[in-house]
Amino acid sequence: MNVGGFVKTILPWIGAAASGNVPALVSLASDAVSKAVGKPVASTSDAIAEAVAGATPDQILALKQADNDFAEKMRAMGFQYAEDVEKIAAEDRANARQRETTLRDRLPAILSISITLGFFGLLALMIFHVMPTSSEKIIDIMVGSLGTAWIQVVSYYFGSSAAHDAMTAKS
Repeated sequence: MNVGGFVKTILPWIGAAASGNVPALVSLASDAVSKAVGKPVASTSDAIAEAVAGATPDQILALKQADNDFAEKMRAMGFQYAEDVEKIAAEDRANARQRETTLRDRLPAILSISITLGFFGLLALMIFHVMPTSSEKIIDIMVGSLGTAWIQVVSYYFGSSAAHDAMTAKS
């Protein structure tokens, strides 16, 4: 599930923090959503989107209040608008890309290829082989971790259209 339009429409501040790929902000957003819905929500944009999508009307009201509280907290940290939070992720990716260009460092590419091969290799292994029941939890953790890492690889190299639009609007 995508945090994009749905969550950002009803919870602009939490949605911006959840979709920014900045772990500390995603964690703050998941904490706010967890308190509002009354159950733990993992610190991932997908988990936040699922919690919001499955919220009851009473929880939606609590989420709206949580978003208002979250906005105050973020303003106290120096962010005046939800879009300011989204800029952090775009600038972070731009800085990482600039570093790679300047240093001509091959390590990010090697790690990206390794993560991609590991993720899709593990998926292929799971499709064509029966996994031992004693290893199911470990394999689930590996698939989740590699899937999350692969999403970050794609975000690093391709970014998001929102970040691209914001950067081209500045030019």
